[in-house]
Amino acid sequence: MTSILYLTDLYYEAKGRKYYEEDLFITSRLKEHFNILIGHPHQAISNLDCADIIVFRNTGAVLGYQEYFEKFLAEVKKRNLKTFNSFDGKADIRGKQYLPDLMKLGYPVIPTVEKPEDIGQLGDPSQYVVKLMNGADSIGMEILTKEELKDIDLEGKLIQPLIDFEYEVSFYYLNNTFQYALYAPDKEKRWNLTEYIPTREDLKFADKFIAWNDLERGITRVDACRLRDQAILLVELEDLNPYLSLDLLTKEKQEIFIGNFVKSLKQID
Repeated sequence: MTSILYLTDLYYEAKGRKYYEEDLFITSRLKEHFNILIGHPHQAISNLDCADIIVFRNTGAVLGYQEYFEKFLAEVKKRNLKTFNSFDGKADIRGKQYLPDLMKLGYPVIPTVEKPEDIGQLGDPSQYVVKLMNGADSIGMEILTKEELKDIDLEGKLIQPLIDFEYEVSFYYLNNTFQYALYAPDKEKRWNLTEYIPTREDLKFADKFIAWNDLERGITRVDACRLRDQAILLVELEDLNPYLSLDLLTKEKQEIFIGNFVKSLKQID
């Protein structure tokens, strides 16, 4: 039976999310098909020889252990290990540089610039959002006026306009195939999610980013916001360890997703 090293931080605290519950649920189902070893991401390197596949799941923001994470990636590459997700994405796994890059390419993303001298490209909003280039879970995010921007060091940060939107919506993909969508009807409660039935246009939007990222295998979450004029813009493309909110799905859709997940793991050569 194939062995899996399932990396997760069961004690990681995130607003509105219970990582440990999701991963205990997933591993309870995977153990029917695989030998499961649950490991902490901070001790991953010493356990790389313990399994056939390494599953990188709810490990929290890697910002707090960036150096160790880079060593982990180097070991995975050197040993040619099988991982899920694969670490060949171009989005959040590499930081937020993809946002200004996609803006320059004309993709529908929240306008994003890297340099203070470029903020004119963002229009004239009353406030700006400043994010760390390698941030996650809103770590280091600030909301500032144009005057306040002048007083902070913007090295390693991105600047966006503070946008008035209706709601946030997330599209979840497994091996580049759409699985389900969830949204937050109340934008002040980002993780109070409910099922969302996407339109054909919604999926065309999300598919653009999945195709651009070209991840070999894994789970990707396309986070977007719906504007007042009904346009939709990318907020984030999470291709490293997206939280799945499986507890919010119907039992039927949970079963479908877990079945697809098991099948995708069994197909890894």
